[in-house]
Amino acid sequence: MPFRFDNTYARLPERFYSRLDPTPVAQPRLIEVNEALAAQIAAAPEALTSKVGVEILAGNRIPEGAEPLAMIYAGHQFGNWVPRLGDGRAILLGEVIGVDGVRRDIQLKGSGPTPYSRNGDGRAALGPILREYMVSEAMNVLGVPTTRSLAAVATGETILRQEGPLPGAILTRISLSHLRVGTFEYFGNHGDVEGVRLLADYAIQRLYSEARIAKEPYCAFLDGVIARTAALIARWQLIGFIHGVMNTDNVSIAGETIDYGPCAFMDTYDPQTVFSSIDRGGRYAYINQPRIAHWNLVRLAQALLPLLGEREDQAIKAAQASIDAYPKLFEQNYFAGLRAKVGFEAKEEGDLQIVGELFRHMHDGRADFTLTFRRLCDSAETDTADTALGALFDNDAALKVWLVKWRERLGRETVSPDERAARMRRVNPRYIPRNHRIEAAITAAQERGDFAPFRELNRVLAKPFEEQPEYTAYAEPPKPDEVVQQTFCGT
Repeated sequence: MPFRFDNTYARLPERFYSRLDPTPVAQPRLIEVNEALAAQIAAAPEALTSKVGVEILAGNRIPEGAEPLAMIYAGHQFGNWVPRLGDGRAILLGEVIGVDGVRRDIQLKGSGPTPYSRNGDGRAALGPILREYMVSEAMNVLGVPTTRSLAAVATGETILRQEGPLPGAILTRISLSHLRVGTFEYFGNHGDVEGVRLLADYAIQRLYSEARIAKEPYCAFLDGVIARTAALIARWQLIGFIHGVMNTDNVSIAGETIDYGPCAFMDTYDPQTVFSSIDRGGRYAYINQPRIAHWNLVRLAQALLPLLGEREDQAIKAAQASIDAYPKLFEQNYFAGLRAKVGFEAKEEGDLQIVGELFRHMHDGRADFTLTFRRLCDSAETDTADTALGALFDNDAALKVWLVKWRERLGRETVSPDERAARMRRVNPRYIPRNHRIEAAITAAQERGDFAPFRELNRVLAKPFEEQPEYTAYAEPPKPDEVVQQTFCGT
């Protein structure tokens, strides 16, 4: 058996989940196994690629020690309260302890209907599974906390979606925990204070052990979630990532990016960018993500109120103090990241104004987000690179003025141009999961059964900060006829 389970969530009361096995599929076929991740969680890759291993990854065989279950939770979806959600197409097989001593969940996504499927089929199409595999693994090497993709399996079955019949697939997802803000909301909004307490105690024990020794453990737990979330959202903003559906049931209390549905990376910089086909009002636009994260954390604090003080007024005061810390925590992470992106080592009062001007010029000039910062690394080394940078802008006149101001600011630094450029290249990727490249890989797999583009793209994305001359085309923005306007959840 490929996994050595050591389960804890299944020891919680049974109102926290429903026990059930995955629904077997017709003809499971392995698409990909993440060997490096397998080694990290102490799972032998050869065991996963064996006949038995593929059957486990497809949900056709229950491995020894697994305790399959679907977790229950609720959530605010686009601001609207939904009192009962849960894993509608995912089953938690159990937990393993990796070679690093870290406990992680192993979950099958697309493994069949559960009591929480809400008339859905519980399955996943091949396209969204490949998208999550590629993007989540790219996020990991970009330094963004995220769930991971261990394996993808084709099911040999056809599923129906709005766009027609599609090949089915299952993703094996690895996470520090699948507890969500919506998990706490479910019990909090149902008046189950003991359920909230059990969840909080479990989360503290598993994820926030430092809170155990705090004077107010539950306040410390809330502070920990807020701090991790602020750091996470800052990282999203710094690389132009747009999650797409920041509902509270899609927000991990572990501080990881979770539930890659209609996610995408910006090409042309526009703070109002929305990709999700269901986000018609722009609630989860790029510019709104920090604010929405704050809103979601308020929902967590509300669920935790009975634990935060003996009296209601004490609890509200404690919760407010924790929530009020979020903007500063986000700004600290984000502003530090922005300074690093443009090569500022020391802090000066006008730094953020300079960076803000660059963003305005990028917007006005319809410049590519990722390539602007990457080519700025070259300009930090020599002004002869300014021509290539300016070529990204519809009109580079304003950029030329800005570059003079930027270099005046750099002149007050002690770092050499070569070292500055090297440091900037370590935080400004050359390669991101470009939407058109992802769609091309998905199309090849869905329509022709060709997974070569998927595998090649994964190889490129595994080294996002390196030049990789043989793969230069993967760094380029889409041509006008390649631009992806919308992405879809896959449900």
